Amino acid sequence: MQLTSSQIILVVEDSDDDYEMLEEALKDGDSTALKNPIHRCEDGKSAQDFLSMHCDKSSRPEDVSIGLILLDLNLPGISGHRVLEFIKTNKLLKKIPVIVLTTSNDDRDIDECYDLGANTYIQKPVDLEKFLLSIQRLKEYWFNIAILPKER
Repeated sequence: MQLTSSQIILVVEDSDDDYEMLEEALKDGDSTALKNPIHRCEDGKSAQDFLSMHCDKSSRPEDVSIGLILLDLNLPGISGHRVLEFIKTNKLLKKIPVIVLTTSNDDRDIDECYDLGANTYIQKPVDLEKFLLSIQRLKEYWFNIAILPKER
C-alpha cells in the first residue's frame, strides 16, 4: 500500500526558510506534485501535542490520518530525537514512516536516530538545487515506490 493523497504529511521544522523550501518542493512537479495536506509544527512540544491529538481520536493505528513525518533534529525545547522516540514507542504512531531531515551529519545523531526507529536519515543540502533534487527523490520513493503496511 502506498500513501494516499488524503493522509497528512507532518513537517516538524523550526526554520521558516527551510519549511518554505520544503513545502515548495513537495507541491512542485507535474506528475509528482503532492496533493496531501501538510501540517507544520515548529517545535518538539507542538509536534508531540499534534500527534497526541491524533492518537486521542484513534483507537487503531490505521485510523491515524498521518502518512509521513519529516522531522528536523535541532528543534527548540524538545529535540527531534525525543519526538522520534515518542513516535516510535507509541503503538498508534510507530508504523508511520519518519524521515529525519536535518543539517547534522554527526555519526552519533545518525546512529541514535536509526536506533530509535527512523526510517530514513537525510542531511539537508545547503545548495537549493541539491535540496530540491533530494526532495524530488524523496517524493518518488515514498509516494511511488515504497510499500507500506496495509490498512486493516
